[in-house]
Amino acid sequence: MTQVDFYILAAQTLEERALFACRLAEKAFSRGNRVLIQTDTEASARALDDLLWTFRDDAFIPHALLNASDAPAECPVSISWHDDPGHHHDVIVNLSSGLPSFVGRFRRFVSIVVQHDQVLDYTRNHYKYLKDRGYPINNHDMRLR
Repeated sequence: MTQVDFYILAAQTLEERALFACRLAEKAFSRGNRVLIQTDTEASARALDDLLWTFRDDAFIPHALLNASDAPAECPVSISWHDDPGHHHDVIVNLSSGLPSFVGRFRRFVSIVVQHDQVLDYTRNHYKYLKDRGYPINNHDMRLR
């Protein structure tokens, strides 16, 4: 069954949330995992694509947008806004306001919670939905660190 992790940040902005997603993707990639980062829109996916190149000077995370014609199927980190990510990944980092219907195909589902009213609302709904269906959930309260 998919392991669910909610990372609760003290941060309040979507930009800080995206930066945390980059760090998580880097860590998962360094551990040999294939990562999918799910966004709501193509514009947010493209912004995240740019951020993955620049979020840290010494970082290199091979990644691609899922719809890019030159994106290799074996790319370690993919960014998507589509209803179906296609090829297999180990970890999904959900930056989407919706809960993807394909969550159960991953070994690990990650949600990043920031102190932003809209994000708090939909991540609470995601938490309740996943808990009601028996997914094992871990909460990582990063506000305490």
